[in-house]
Amino acid sequence: MSGNTFGKLLKLTTFGESHGEALGGILDGCPAGITLDFDFIRSEMQRRKPGQSSIVTQRKEEDEVQFLSGIFEGKTTGTPIGFIIPNTNQKSDDYSHIKDTYRPSHADYVYEQKYGIRDYRGGGRSSARETATRVVGGAIAKQIIPNIKINAFVSSVGDIFIDKPYQDLDFSKIESNAVRCPDTATAKKMEQHIKEIKKQGDTVGGTITCVIQNVPIGLGEPVFDKLHAELGKAMLSINAVKGFEFGSGFCGAKMKGSEHNDSFNSDGTTKSNLSGGIQGGISNGMDIYFRVAFKPVATLLQKQEVLTNQGDIIAQQGKGRHDPCVVPRAVPIVEAMTALVMADYFLLDKLYL
Repeated sequence: MSGNTFGKLLKLTTFGESHGEALGGILDGCPAGITLDFDFIRSEMQRRKPGQSSIVTQRKEEDEVQFLSGIFEGKTTGTPIGFIIPNTNQKSDDYSHIKDTYRPSHADYVYEQKYGIRDYRGGGRSSARETATRVVGGAIAKQIIPNIKINAFVSSVGDIFIDKPYQDLDFSKIESNAVRCPDTATAKKMEQHIKEIKKQGDTVGGTITCVIQNVPIGLGEPVFDKLHAELGKAMLSINAVKGFEFGSGFCGAKMKGSEHNDSFNSDGTTKSNLSGGIQGGISNGMDIYFRVAFKPVATLLQKQEVLTNQGDIIAQQGKGRHDPCVVPRAVPIVEAMTALVMADYFLLDKLYL
């Protein structure tokens, strides 16, 4: 299996399955001499871990990171940073009923068709549990670029949306509720909707908005390595993501050029920011903002039709511990992948200095 490494200079390779002994990763290309804040890394992992509230999966994992290499006396050495995250609360029997069946909108069928074998326990490598390793890498990446501020938040659940621009939101409120929505009134509606969906044994999708501030001018490469292209790849690599748009996004397709152009101020900033902080694939110093769409979780705790490995269609109900809505726990994952991209391009830009 290939496709397990992300990045150009700063490269994260991940390994492990949902119900294996451990997940793990190797972060290569991290500069030497960075004093790591391990409490910060732990806090980032706590934001992603399962079992943190009543509206997420109740699998209990502490997600404690064990660093194996690349760090000496609290500082990075410039060599590969190896780490593992032990799995401690697997309940593999919860998945024995799908050993010979393929769940709709899961990777079950395509994995078995491609490799001739699949780990059906929790989805194996295709499980969203794999993203725990990304959060570790992202927490380190944030410490490579401490002046660049990255804030992601839930901007919609189902048909419930925040009706304010991000400039009017207080990012300090993101962690004040289980949904990770900085608008208190909207957060209450979202949480209630998720609870109602969960009672039905169903799931619901949503969107996450991410804002990157204090970005220097010049990050990004022309043509194939545009900054927004790499951000898009990063987001679309996250489980359950179905869409990515930055700046004006799809709404820009409905506008005239006279409405969409970002006029300059004398200091090089722009009066508006429909470009989303990126022009020609290169950061222009304005805020970068984008939105990521997540589908409803495919495992339902109600009966639905599945395909057996004998070619029969049968009714089957999902079992186990699953998120009724993935977006609250996906916020730190979006931030982590954003940080990996921004740190990578920051290091690439330093090559030209």
